Amino acid sequence: MRIGELARRSGVSVRALRYYEEQKLLESARTSGNQRDYAEGAVSRVQLIQQLYAAGLSSGTIVDLLPCVTTGLATQEMLDQLITERDHIVTRIDELGQAKEKLDRVIEQVIAAGVVTGDASTTVAGE
Repeated sequence: MRIGELARRSGVSVRALRYYEEQKLLESARTSGNQRDYAEGAVSRVQLIQQLYAAGLSSGTIVDLLPCVTTGLATQEMLDQLITERDHIVTRIDELGQAKEKLDRVIEQVIAAGVVTGDASTTVAGE
């Protein structure tokens, strides 16, 4: 598929796809007209890259770990890095859960107190 189709199907900009290629995260073949041509599996690979970025991994780390995804094989060093990155994600999930719980409590307090019209930043509690 061409780059525009991959961008549409994966929800990523053409610019981002070009960046992924520059970073060696994504590969394409070239047509006789020198246009990029991506395999069908590129959509799921781009989605994985996006998920790993969203989880806080750098492009360098993703490049190091992608062979494990593709082949299912890893050196001990790669496995250790996979485990470390997974543990970082677990920590982030816990932190996000705590932030969500705090926001839930604030929302409950606001609902219980009533919604204020106008600029709430000038309203003093208890007035």
